[in-house]
Amino acid sequence: MTKRINCKYKISRRLGVSLWGSAKDPYNKRGYAPGQHGAAAKRKKTSDYGTQLREKQKLRGYYGNITERQFRKIYHEAARRKGDTGENLIGILESRLDTVIYRMGVVATPFAARQLVSHGHVSVNGKKTNIPSFQVEEGDIIELREKAKQMAVVLEMTQNPERSVPEHIEFDTKDLKGKFIRVPKLAEVPYPTVMQPNFVIEFYSR
Repeated sequence: MTKRINCKYKISRRLGVSLWGSAKDPYNKRGYAPGQHGAAAKRKKTSDYGTQLREKQKLRGYYGNITERQFRKIYHEAARRKGDTGENLIGILESRLDTVIYRMGVVATPFAARQLVSHGHVSVNGKKTNIPSFQVEEGDIIELREKAKQMAVVLEMTQNPERSVPEHIEFDTKDLKGKFIRVPKLAEVPYPTVMQPNFVIEFYSR
């Protein structure tokens, strides 16, 4: 288990929100940052820069704690595209293969989705793809490979779903196969907490 995956339960407490809406999230019991001075830090007034940084960290953390280098690259791609940069940013994040797997509800967390893809358990249009950041396009068919369909964690999630599959993805619960219908807008993404990508844009535009 990597350090990034191992520390995921600290992210919500550090940012002061329940990022994934999980009942197991320690933030539900200790709604303040970890460490000796965590409770006191919650009472401090946040600056504009602090707000921008926090919103960036929320998005980074939510999508499996993406590295700063990767996230900055995603921002530049969003800024390069036509249209609203904030919407573009969310669109790119929601088009990642690991995000689509998470949205299909076959695993409990974005971290588990990334691991599933990295280990070669996912195919796109019939071809094995092991790159979590792979950009899924409209009409693409995403399917778990046969070995993954028998995994206990996958069977548990599909038999007792914790989340509903969003409308921009069609999902076949029998074959564990999904179709990416379209790139969702910010308002359509089922975040358990408020995400404000406009602050992220301000952070990188300074």
